[in-house]
Amino acid sequence: MVILSNRSSVDPFHAMDILAEANRMKAAGRPIISLAVGQPSASAPEAAIQAAEVALRTGQIGYTDALGRDDLRRSLADYYQSRHGTAVDSAQIMITTGSSAGFNLAFLALFDVGDAVAIARPGYPAYRNILKALGLVVIEVPVGPETQYTLTPESLEREARAAGVRLKGVLLASPANPTGTVTGREALERLASWCDDNKVTFISDEIYHGLSYGVDEASAVEFAPNAIVINSFSKYYRMTGWRIGWMVLPKSVVRAVECVAQSLYISAPELSQIAATAALGAGEALEGYKADCKANRDFLQKRLPEIGLSLLSPMDGAFYAYVDVSRFTNDSMAFAKKMLLETDVAATPGLDFDPLDGHRAMRFSYAGTLAEMTEATDRLGHWLEKL
Repeated sequence: MVILSNRSSVDPFHAMDILAEANRMKAAGRPIISLAVGQPSASAPEAAIQAAEVALRTGQIGYTDALGRDDLRRSLADYYQSRHGTAVDSAQIMITTGSSAGFNLAFLALFDVGDAVAIARPGYPAYRNILKALGLVVIEVPVGPETQYTLTPESLEREARAAGVRLKGVLLASPANPTGTVTGREALERLASWCDDNKVTFISDEIYHGLSYGVDEASAVEFAPNAIVINSFSKYYRMTGWRIGWMVLPKSVVRAVECVAQSLYISAPELSQIAATAALGAGEALEGYKADCKANRDFLQKRLPEIGLSLLSPMDGAFYAYVDVSRFTNDSMAFAKKMLLETDVAATPGLDFDPLDGHRAMRFSYAGTLAEMTEATDRLGHWLEKL
């Protein structure tokens, strides 16, 4: 008999369950449109593909240093100088196997079992699940109009006091999943300063950077030298399957994170590192996809309320619309399943992102094409009229 560990008892990632069912239906010939996951419809930049092809044909692909290839780390340092006007030492940059590995490394290197870490609710479910699996105490802090859909020092203090804990860490995403919230520069700096003043580790999830629409996009590297910054090539760079990301670390923690990574991952895939270096220079192609996302966003921002799905938060960044479905259901999981079966449109139930209030919410990804957004909302509009 195999006995599972207590730490394995985490909630399922419902978006992936919905996607799996959608894929089965598509394989059976159904005309599925998936708005369930943050998967860019466009392929990786051509420059990245060509660099990978040359590397496969002419070079030996193997292990790299656990911190990653020097050329990629130097290119990322140049990125912060050019994009954010901030000098970052390449020695503080670590290449990871996607942002997921970055979160694992940060949690393992910085927190001990029983430490309390605050995240936003609604928020990305993998944060909650990984933290719980590692034996950490998750403090979910509700965000809404009163906090401009982001974490604030006041909300953190209130929830920590209510839970009777002292926070050891704070994790904030901007742009955020699922709300699309972009935390403004002043608010982000204020939060980072509060963390410093209270000896709380601040982790800034910036994996949707590059995908903001008409709002200022600040990075914690600009004003928070003690912050842990996590980023990825999956979204703006359209390289989800390449599993490549990076961290910017305070110098004092680089060696500790490196040692953990040596045993957990050895190194990020070298082929992906080579492709990512090329992707950093693919500006025109990258901005073209961002323009497509903005067109999708502008369409859905108008169309979703027209069919009865009001927005729960501003669509400032990333590629998600978080909507209120309480007019139609009090069970977003059952609603998502019924919607998929009856309309062939897949979306993610809000319970993934908010265990308390997510029963009345759904998340729609607009990472696909405008034609898909149009067809999906036409189907949904006709379906919702009959409910």
